[in-house]
Amino acid sequence: MFKKIAVIGIGNTLRRDDGIGIAVLESLLKFYKREGIDYLNFGTASFDLIHRMQDYTTVVLIDGIRADLAAGELKIFELKNIEHDSKALFASTHELDLKSMFELSKSFGLKTKIYVAGIQVEDISYAEGLSDALLNIKEDAIKKISVFIDKILQQKNVFLI
Repeated sequence: MFKKIAVIGIGNTLRRDDGIGIAVLESLLKFYKREGIDYLNFGTASFDLIHRMQDYTTVVLIDGIRADLAAGELKIFELKNIEHDSKALFASTHELDLKSMFELSKSFGLKTKIYVAGIQVEDISYAEGLSDALLNIKEDAIKKISVFIDKILQQKNVFLI
């Protein structure tokens, strides 16, 4: 079985912490790049993202979330679990939020395993640059997401094409 993996950054760098997904993606690409994994900047996540994800068996979405967590807190979860989360508080700050993404992927019969590395935002006002809270946790989040990607790669039957 062949497994194609994508790491996708989502975010708007003109809305402060909303750009955390892009900032983390760029650092992963620069410092932790793995051969055979596609690294994609999907900006503010449009409906094209659903169609693009069908090309992969596994996707890791990196995004800023609003989930009543401490600013900068990282949560990694499988997108399908958002339906069962009793809080259902994991909301993306984009045109296509995580709950809608799950519902669309289900209705399209998407077989891709989708993980979300969500980082709690603090400030999504219109300005460039991350808040101090997210700047302080950025390197730690990058390392944790990198370790998670390594775990995906270590699963049986992973052949990168």
